[in-house]
Amino acid sequence: MTTTATGSRVLPHPAREEIRLEAVLHALSDPMRLRIVRDLARDEDELSCSYFDLPVTKSTTTHHFRVLREAGVIRQVYRGTAKMNGLRRDDLDALFPGLLDALLDAAAGQASRLGTGADV
Repeated sequence: MTTTATGSRVLPHPAREEIRLEAVLHALSDPMRLRIVRDLARDEDELSCSYFDLPVTKSTTTHHFRVLREAGVIRQVYRGTAKMNGLRRDDLDALFPGLLDALLDAAAGQASRLGTGADV
């Protein structure tokens, strides 16, 4: 487990070799977490937690980000008072080639088929 620190705030992240397929698939099995990952993949830059307008409570939103971080799907770092989120695409693509793109394509297809747009 590695940590990312800015100032005195440290968030634990799994090292690349610690990321497990089961944890990644579990993290992406939730519609809200998949929505977060789709937004991060689309933007290709770090986004603050406040960027995401999820229809859940703040504590539930925090839980979703923690699950994604602990699974190795996203990296979170503090920049001042903002917690910034970035997709760990390089790590995921190196460990599971094509998986992330296949899941994102499938999620986009499902959203289109169901007429739900970005909300999966």
